[in-house]
Amino acid sequence: MNKDPNLPSSEEKKDAYQNIFESVVDGLIINDLESGLVVEANPAAWLMHGYTREEFIGQLLTICVHPDSQYVFSDSIQEFELDSIFDVQVLDVRRDGSTFFAVWRGTAFTYQGRPCLLGIIRDVSKRMLIEELLSQRVEIRTHEQATLLEISYILASTLELQPGLILDQLRKIIEYAHGGLFALKDSSLVTLAIRGTHQLEQFDPISIPLPTPETLAILFNRHRPIRVADVWSDDPQAKFLRSLLEDRASVLLEGMQSWMWVPLAVRGRIIGGVGVAHDKRDFFTAHHADLALSVANQAAITMINSELYGQAQALAVLEERQRLARNLHDAVNQSLFSAGLIAEVLPRLWDRDQDEARHSLNDLRKLTRGAMAEMRALLAELRPSTLIDSDLGDLLRQLGSAIEARTNLPVDLTVPKELTLPAVVQVAFYRICQEALNNIAKHAKAGKVVMEVRQDDAVVELRIFDDGQGFDVEQKISGHYGLGMMRERAEAAGLLLTITSQPAQGTEIKICWTKTPTHKVFDKEAL
Repeated sequence: MNKDPNLPSSEEKKDAYQNIFESVVDGLIINDLESGLVVEANPAAWLMHGYTREEFIGQLLTICVHPDSQYVFSDSIQEFELDSIFDVQVLDVRRDGSTFFAVWRGTAFTYQGRPCLLGIIRDVSKRMLIEELLSQRVEIRTHEQATLLEISYILASTLELQPGLILDQLRKIIEYAHGGLFALKDSSLVTLAIRGTHQLEQFDPISIPLPTPETLAILFNRHRPIRVADVWSDDPQAKFLRSLLEDRASVLLEGMQSWMWVPLAVRGRIIGGVGVAHDKRDFFTAHHADLALSVANQAAITMINSELYGQAQALAVLEERQRLARNLHDAVNQSLFSAGLIAEVLPRLWDRDQDEARHSLNDLRKLTRGAMAEMRALLAELRPSTLIDSDLGDLLRQLGSAIEARTNLPVDLTVPKELTLPAVVQVAFYRICQEALNNIAKHAKAGKVVMEVRQDDAVVELRIFDDGQGFDVEQKISGHYGLGMMRERAEAAGLLLTITSQPAQGTEIKICWTKTPTHKVFDKEAL
């Protein structure tokens, strides 16, 4: 059979394989398994480890492996001899002692009639460095996101503005040396809080005038942060910053090199800003600006919520004053007016009919006692601690006396002599009873009211009964919120409230409290 002239000769094949062996970019090593010596290697292998070919061939294979990885490497060689699998990552060492991470993979190989390992070595130091940097970046970003979430929760959980808290939370994710939280008031920025040196933090509020609308527009930069790499340079933004932070405000720049300003705005409304400084030049990055803006947006919402909360508090105070004024007019003024009329006619009535005069005297006594009871109830509204410090029986008697004076409706009260309740429970009993008596006076058309407090070991029950016209408890009456308020108060205090009523059969309200270890006897926050 004639040989095909186009096929390579054995010598040509050998040369081709040798060229491939030497051209591979990964290290290739042929290791004699019996002697442990390197019998052949490609240039990538010996150069990777800092040797010449002559220095490398004939060395023990372990010369490539750092002592810290020798144990793992030797185990892998032994496992390879058993199952022909060789795959390990170790720390390799160069001739000059420097190290790099390498992945070794191998296969069984017969070379010159001897069992050998054909090892493939790849330097993975760069890959591992990239993976480490990526892992660090992921860890940093995860920490930042977790911190932002925590900051959001902390700032959202408070209704009262704490300016220092905003700066403290910002410092958790952005390092700074000096910082200030500013509110826009009229045409000036006024510091609400300052962070930095102890002396700086003791400064009185600093006011920075914004003389023109253009100044305001430049400063708030379409609601985007401003970064100044060098506050002492001739950069226009640096000059603008120095022109703003003059006089007392210049203390914020003392010893500082870089500055970042983040505006505070909600729905296009500018309400202030946060300024931070660092003693390193060009310290703040675009990523810092994004983080600061996230905190600033949450801080702006907190400031608006605090403003709304303050307005709501002021409105609540005004409404409470108006309510007390109405009660004073409706109850006390009317009682005193009636008492004045009786006192005015009483001398003439005494001369004409003493029995009738005595009856009028009794009415006068009831009216004055009722007025006093109403005044005590109003004073209790003005001083809520009274509802805790006073005995529950005395409080219920005041409510009963006030209703009697206002409506001539007799109230029969029975209460134990010694009765100690947790503050939150006592306040709830008082408020529910107050609402119940008001409902009776307005709607029940009753002839009498019975209030009875019973105590049995760990159970205290308040029963309020009237013999009025009653109602259908299943029917919801528009505009009547008293029963709903009583249920809410009872639920909040852990009380069981039951209401029993039928048309023409009166109404009975029962409030039951069972003592548990979680209740505290005194708790001022119950008010």
